[in-house]
Amino acid sequence: MKTADDDTVRWTIFVPRDTDLSLRTHLAQAGLKKGSLSKFVADAVAWRLFDLNVGAAQAHNQAVPSRKIEDEIEQALNDVRRERRTAFRPTSS
Repeated sequence: MKTADDDTVRWTIFVPRDTDLSLRTHLAQAGLKKGSLSKFVADAVAWRLFDLNVGAAQAHNQAVPSRKIEDEIEQALNDVRRERRTAFRPTSS
């Protein structure tokens, strides 16, 4: 049971009746458990926010050549790999 100390908030949302019925039917067929509706909504919001952020990044970088973006990604990956190798390198005793 959720308590006031949990890191959750209560939402009141309004959706079309057919959306409610479709979602509840889907959740019931999947073995509805307590909290399934809340988890579904939270996941949907997270995915939508991710989608919006990806779209904004794509729009922002639209004029940048894809090769430049790929090179910068590769450089960032190499930097992280180098840092990880250094951080996890066993020390000689």
